[in-house]
Amino acid sequence: MTSAIIVFDIDGVIRDVGKSYRRAIADTVEKFTNGGYRPTMDDIDRLKSEGIWNNDWEGSRELTYRYWEKEGQERSSLNLNYQAIIDFFQSRYRGSDPKNWNGYITTEPLLVQIDYFNALSAQDITWGFFSGATRGSAEYVLKKRLGLKAPLLVAMEDAPGKPDPTGLFATVRQLEGESPSIPVLYAGDTVADMQTIIAARKVQPQRKWIGIGVLPPHVLEDSQRREAYATTLKEAGASLVLNAVKDLTAAQVQQVL
Repeated sequence: MTSAIIVFDIDGVIRDVGKSYRRAIADTVEKFTNGGYRPTMDDIDRLKSEGIWNNDWEGSRELTYRYWEKEGQERSSLNLNYQAIIDFFQSRYRGSDPKNWNGYITTEPLLVQIDYFNALSAQDITWGFFSGATRGSAEYVLKKRLGLKAPLLVAMEDAPGKPDPTGLFATVRQLEGESPSIPVLYAGDTVADMQTIIAARKVQPQRKWIGIGVLPPHVLEDSQRREAYATTLKEAGASLVLNAVKDLTAAQVQQVL
């Protein structure tokens, strides 16, 4: 009998996107500011701490807008082509070959291995994925890189963006079977992920919803940065913050519950 459900975010939790998604954001902003501005990791962290920029295409556009506003231009006069931003971003992230990807995505370090998920299943913990990544990108890491056969996934195309909890609810609905009262843990690395749990509690207060913050790799090397990021996640609603998702073991789950 299932004792708990864990729903995982993917970017920064299952794979390190510091030199892929985030690099693509920096490339894109640099391109559309005509080389005037290339955001740092801290700049991107600050944007994401606002809790509404889970979509990296929208985040790239927003950073571009903010640069030009500092230069004295109005948003309405910029006429930024959103599709052009998406296309450029994808050309960096996925690469130049639409069938055989050769971009930054191919070099993303994995933060967990398939044995981790097998161990959860062996302890009667059900798991799935809810991510703001596109289905193609998410399945690339889950199926091709990790080797999961048929992972349950709700991706960008399937639900509104976080912190809207619709996608989380859809994931849980497909995982819970006939036990609608099973506690749910959502493991994510951003403020939006934690806000999604808060929103879920408001809509479905009868279920136990627990936010698990996972520190992305790019903040782990500096203790000050690590502590600040952990504090931000806790303030956003995380019940527990871990250095890596693999630390969310069955024993840790029972302790949290």
